[in-house]
Amino acid sequence: MTRQPADLLFTGGPVLTMDPARSRATALAVTGGRITAVGHDEVRDLAGPRTEVVDLRGRPLLPGFQDAHVHAVMGGIELGECDLTGTVDPGEYLRRVRAYAGAHPEREWITGGGWSMESFEGGTPTREALDAAVPDRPVYLVNRDHHGAWANSRALELAGIGAGTPDPPDGRIERDADGSPTGMLQEGAMILVGRLLPARTRDDRVAGLLRAQGMLHGLGVTAWQDALVCGSDGYPDVSDAYAAAAADGSLTATVVGALWWSRARGEEQIPDLLERRERLTRGRLRCTSVKIMQDGVAENFTAAMTAPYLDACGCATANSGLSFVDPEALPAYVTALDAHGFQVHFHSLGDRAVREALDAVAAARAANGWRDTRPHLAHLQVVHPDDVGRFRALGATANMQPLWAAHEPQMDELTIPFLGPERSAWQYPFGDLLRAGATLAAGSDWPVSSAAPLEGIHVAVNRVLPGGGDEPFLPEQALDLATALAAYTAGSAYVNHLDDTGSLRPGNRADLVVLDRDPFAGPAAAIGDTRVHLTYVDGVRVHTAPDA
Repeated sequence: MTRQPADLLFTGGPVLTMDPARSRATALAVTGGRITAVGHDEVRDLAGPRTEVVDLRGRPLLPGFQDAHVHAVMGGIELGECDLTGTVDPGEYLRRVRAYAGAHPEREWITGGGWSMESFEGGTPTREALDAAVPDRPVYLVNRDHHGAWANSRALELAGIGAGTPDPPDGRIERDADGSPTGMLQEGAMILVGRLLPARTRDDRVAGLLRAQGMLHGLGVTAWQDALVCGSDGYPDVSDAYAAAAADGSLTATVVGALWWSRARGEEQIPDLLERRERLTRGRLRCTSVKIMQDGVAENFTAAMTAPYLDACGCATANSGLSFVDPEALPAYVTALDAHGFQVHFHSLGDRAVREALDAVAAARAANGWRDTRPHLAHLQVVHPDDVGRFRALGATANMQPLWAAHEPQMDELTIPFLGPERSAWQYPFGDLLRAGATLAAGSDWPVSSAAPLEGIHVAVNRVLPGGGDEPFLPEQALDLATALAAYTAGSAYVNHLDDTGSLRPGNRADLVVLDRDPFAGPAAAIGDTRVHLTYVDGVRVHTAPDA
């Protein structure tokens, strides 16, 4: 070869291209941040006197992972607060709360989160337990799925929440038999206390973003879609952190920001969204998506279902969950957003919410024709069989969070009994969606669950948590390893409109990850043990593992 010498040359290991035309190679060259050659021994001829040669030593090289649904700034902030993740022991929660309060006597409020609903009977902890840990200051701790919060008596008192406080239309105050609040706030009721929290500064948010970015790069993530930018309805606005990091160059990942659709407003908010898209699209940041949160979650019975939830005795209740945006108005909203070139990113967890979102996409297609807006539906816990084929027919991407598709207490104790056997069998139907021709993307919803793509890939393939039990959850919905990897690379790149990423082919950006082992070479049960050694963005190394 007589071409320009490469800046960066990878040799000595399998190159997993995620390109159907050439699935594997053994060498890859990068020049000017772009892939310039993919092949075998002939690529080594591109080595020059200044070429950095990376000997893979048998380790695989892949496209960088992309997370199609994550809350990076919020997760990074929580890493610096009272962190309750990594355990389900209520006693350990309280030990950490006491320790954090003791270490931060200057904090007016004790905030943080990450506790799991499975730790408490009925998924609802009590204010009295927090009162014993911190009696003199308000405490507000968001749960793992971020659809509920645990508050102590002092926090409830400051918010004026008592037996006579009505539930907001989009939430619920859990109560004792006499109507007194228990300390658990669901969905929209969270804002009753959340609005009192001390305001975080831009510096706090930037620090959270950079903390999260370092962690995500360490997991092999080179790009993501933040599913809640310019929040309202009680959710924070993190856009200033992204704008600052994009402006000063500290944002090394490529980020799509999903602008929040306020459920308290209608089409009159679209001019605001257009202004935000223009103002916040700079550098590595593009705010070209709009997030519509259509329903809640199954564990607190706010996910929107086509039939009522069951009670503990297996009888139908009067509750079928909540549609946060009026389903009669939703098609017009989505049609208008699509006409303005916005991608729409739906939170659709229950089967009614999935149907409402697909109906809205169908209305936009009928009114506007097929535009390259790439709508996607995230979570998809329950999908009615009648709607599975509509994803392909409408060009709506199925945005999976595979880590949730496994047996664990929150599923087995707080979900399956209240859905019943028929609907429980409709959960996380990744295999059916694939067989029906849907495009699959993948994300984590971190900090709701682990941000590690390889853990999600493990569950997508095995339908068992890494290190978990032997009983797979609906194993007929499992994906093969190549499909699961494609969802975290090419699939999420498609959702993010990053068409020059997600596969390793000449001309694409050199967003790359080196793993410590080839996941195809070992048993499927060991996929979750795979670790990331090196991560590159545009050919620049952004992560090196200590043992790399």
